[in-house]
Amino acid sequence: MKITRLGWAGLQLDAAGETAIVDLFTTPGTLTDHVGEPHTALPAPTRPPGEAILALATHLHRDHTDPDAIAAALSPDGLLLRPARAEGEFLETAGVQPQEERLAELGIRQQIVAPWETVETGPFRVTAIPAVDGFGDPQVGWVIEAEGTRVLHHGDTLMHGSWWHVRMRLGAPDVAFLPTNGAVVRLPHRRPGSVVEAVMGPREAAAAAAILQPGLAVPIHYAAIHHPPVYVQTDDPGPAFVREARALGVEARIVAPGEVVHEAAPSAA
Repeated sequence: MKITRLGWAGLQLDAAGETAIVDLFTTPGTLTDHVGEPHTALPAPTRPPGEAILALATHLHRDHTDPDAIAAALSPDGLLLRPARAEGEFLETAGVQPQEERLAELGIRQQIVAPWETVETGPFRVTAIPAVDGFGDPQVGWVIEAEGTRVLHHGDTLMHGSWWHVRMRLGAPDVAFLPTNGAVVRLPHRRPGSVVEAVMGPREAAAAAAILQPGLAVPIHYAAIHHPPVYVQTDDPGPAFVREARALGVEARIVAPGEVVHEAAPSAA
C-alpha cells in the first residue's frame, strides 16, 4: 500500500489499483472566517478526480469533511464512511450541519459506521475505532488495512482510554497518524469557550503512540490552521511530538503535506 499524507489531517491510500481518502480538506471556504487562511498546503489527492472508491471522515467538522473535495475525488459509485449524525437543537449541531446538508445536496453515497464495526470495500478493510471529539460531536478513528499494511488514523481526537483495546483487538499499526496541535478553540456555537485543549497535544499523542506501538508515528492536524484568539495551537507541535514519542521508544518523523509516507509492494499471493 502506498500512503501519502495530504494537508491538515488528510491521507491518500492506494492499493491494488484503487484509492481511498481520509479526512480530505482542500477548500477552506467560509472556514477562514473563523480560523484564518491555511499556513501550510492543502494538496488535493494525486489520483485523477472521480477515481477514488472510498472516502473516510472521522467527523463532520469542515476541516475534516470537505464535501465538494470529497465529491470531486470519489467515483460515481464511491462510498463515504462516516460516524453517526449529530442530534439536538441548532447550536448543538451547528458545527456539522452545513456539511450534512452539502453532502446530501451533492448526492454522495454514505454509510454510518459505529465503533468496532468493519466494512470491506475493494482492497480496503476498514474498522471504526473509538474517538472523543472536543466539542461533543460524533467522531471515530479508523484502522485501514490493505496489502498487508495496517494504518491507524485518529484525525482530531482527545486523549481517551481505548488505545489498549485498539491494539489488542486490531493489532499494532504499521503507521499511526495522530493529531498533535493541542488547540484551544473558542467558536461562536460553543459558549463560553473552554480554556483547555480541544484535541491532543504532543505529549498526549506520544502517550497514545506508546500504547499503540506503531512501526512509525506521524504527527498530523497542525500548522495549517492557527488564528488567535479563535483557534490557537500549541507551540511547535510537530517537532515536539517527535521528541516526546522518541523519548518513549516510538519511531516518529514529520511528513510534509504531499509526501509519500510509506510505499510497499503487495505481498505475494
